[in-house]
Amino acid sequence: MGPTGPSAAEAREKMLDIYPKKTLRKRSKQMMVNENPSTPAEIGANSRTVPGIITQRGCSYAGCKGVVIGPIYDILHITHGPIGCGYYSWLSRRNFTKIRNEGETNYLQYSMSTDMQENHIVFGGETLLKDAIQEAYDEFKPKAISVYATCPVGLIGDDIHAVCKEMKAKLGINIFGFSCEGYKGVSQSAGHHIANNGVFKNMIGLDDTPSKGEYTINILGEYNIGGDAWEIDRILALCGIKIIGTLSGGVTYDEICNAHMADLNVVMCHRSINYMAEMMETKFGIPWFKVNFIGLEGTKKSLRKIAQYFGEKKLIDRVEEVIAAEMSEVRPVIEDVKTRTNGKTAALFVGGSRAHHYQDLFEDMEMKVIAAGYEFAHRDDYEGREVLPSIKVDADSRNIEELTIEEDPERFNLRKTVDRKKSLEESGFAFSDYEGMLKQMKKDTLVIDDISHHEMEKLIELYKPDVIGSGVKDKYVIEKMGVPCKQLHSYDYGGPYAGFKGAINFFKEIDRMTSSRVWELTRAPWHEADEAPEATVSEEVTA
Repeated sequence: MGPTGPSAAEAREKMLDIYPKKTLRKRSKQMMVNENPSTPAEIGANSRTVPGIITQRGCSYAGCKGVVIGPIYDILHITHGPIGCGYYSWLSRRNFTKIRNEGETNYLQYSMSTDMQENHIVFGGETLLKDAIQEAYDEFKPKAISVYATCPVGLIGDDIHAVCKEMKAKLGINIFGFSCEGYKGVSQSAGHHIANNGVFKNMIGLDDTPSKGEYTINILGEYNIGGDAWEIDRILALCGIKIIGTLSGGVTYDEICNAHMADLNVVMCHRSINYMAEMMETKFGIPWFKVNFIGLEGTKKSLRKIAQYFGEKKLIDRVEEVIAAEMSEVRPVIEDVKTRTNGKTAALFVGGSRAHHYQDLFEDMEMKVIAAGYEFAHRDDYEGREVLPSIKVDADSRNIEELTIEEDPERFNLRKTVDRKKSLEESGFAFSDYEGMLKQMKKDTLVIDDISHHEMEKLIELYKPDVIGSGVKDKYVIEKMGVPCKQLHSYDYGGPYAGFKGAINFFKEIDRMTSSRVWELTRAPWHEADEAPEATVSEEVTA
């Protein structure tokens, strides 16, 4: 037994015990005890969910439209498919945005869909899509229109790319489509990859206007949920660092078209955007490295690494001044909160890099993360990028287009980034890096990929953690079991949680949730049924 329940190995066996042989064989590869964090064992990841097992995963369409492209506020987004798909992806992640220029429209407030009906499934929906694009253009006159294919579109064979090409020539604006049918790949991760390819082909590199900033970067994989990107922008602006584009939160079409003019790319969500970082380096010579603006130590480390990249003393000194000023505000809050959170337990089952990043915030609060896992990770998200050469490309991954990228003869290394990278690498500076989640997690903690409903219930039964960070699909199921759930997909009504002020928000929120006694009084409906006295025959007849 561990201090808060069974050992990780015992818990794993109890979770797997219920499964039939075939399911057991598959799930046992995706559930592991982190026995040696410095040299992680291989974990099963990016494999199809067992049918009927009930997990948190989304579809390829959700990953493309709902995550990567959807937050761009001045692109007019049209979902080609039944209305349910468009409605599902409409503002569900609380991607905040601000109008940049007078006269612009924030298209995120609209849920635009072709609303396919049965007759379109039978006879085809291409004419419907053309009419929708024309109507949207006539009404709004946008700079660009993006079209997203849903499952029935792929099944009946509508050619959205031909329609987009035709309407682009007719209307004279940028119109492009994404073949992100929900069934592609094994999870929303496939949609991320498809979105990266589409953005790179249709947006990146269209505007060569030089940036006026002295130190310019792009932040990749930050979607401004609850205002996170604004807080990161505030801190970087204090340091004198200019963000050209945040892909894709709180960002404009023009900023993404100009993003290739930056000195540096930094990556927040490794899984959803590493493709873009690699392609931009190959074509334009822009180096990248992993950062984390979630948690105090992560934020400080990221700021210092960015300053080290540029290498100028005035920037390095300014970063230290900003850190000192921000920490003076944070320190009294965290010292107070730790008196109540020290020793409490948490579990994290979230997509992107969040199951990793948010461990930093819990560590700041001196809480213990007993279990964690991703919804849609690949092995490199757990084990680090060094395992990439050993990962076999399966049939599902082959369904996703792999772009052939070549060096741009005129725009490669425009700002001497290649020379700077080479010099820094010789001094031991790490680029194109991600160590993965397992190396940070404590020894003998439980790691569960694509956690199932049964496994979540068993985890709560065995450990009764003080809080679980998870998604909206399972939030209320968890809370009916008497455990508070911090919804980390859209932050419920909270945020931002990035940077220093974001950390203060998170500390106060978790302190409030874990200190409340209401969870001791929570009785799930199935507990009520189990405890109800059996009715007599006369009572049943009366009822």
